[in-house]
Amino acid sequence: MTEDTTGTLQEPGSQWYDNEAGPLVRPYAMTGGRTRPGPTGVRFDLIALVTLDTGAPGMDDDTVLGPEHRALIDLCRTETQSVAELSAGTDLPVGVVRVLLGDLLELGRVIVSRPVPPAQLPDERILREVIEGLRAL
Repeated sequence: MTEDTTGTLQEPGSQWYDNEAGPLVRPYAMTGGRTRPGPTGVRFDLIALVTLDTGAPGMDDDTVLGPEHRALIDLCRTETQSVAELSAGTDLPVGVVRVLLGDLLELGRVIVSRPVPPAQLPDERILREVIEGLRAL
């Protein structure tokens, strides 16, 4: 046992524990040192929508997943969430969430819907003409 600056006895290795904040885990430990999601390098936009794939094989076997993976799955169980919402809901950095989502995507646990690029959206003028045409009916 060692004594800290406040005079409290601590066990060896307890410098990684903050009594008020709880155990401290560095982001690189959660991702195994990885900074990119999966071998394919998929990029998740902040507004990409993540849905739990309930039909995925082995969905009940969570033994291969870490606690952070399970926290993301739990958040997606109730409703579809954006990457930004998952980051806020788990209180994890966005970079960590992206790497963990890459793992879940490779395991087939989640489905990711990417936002439609603005260039592929229909022209506003065309939409107004369609609305006017519907009103004329």
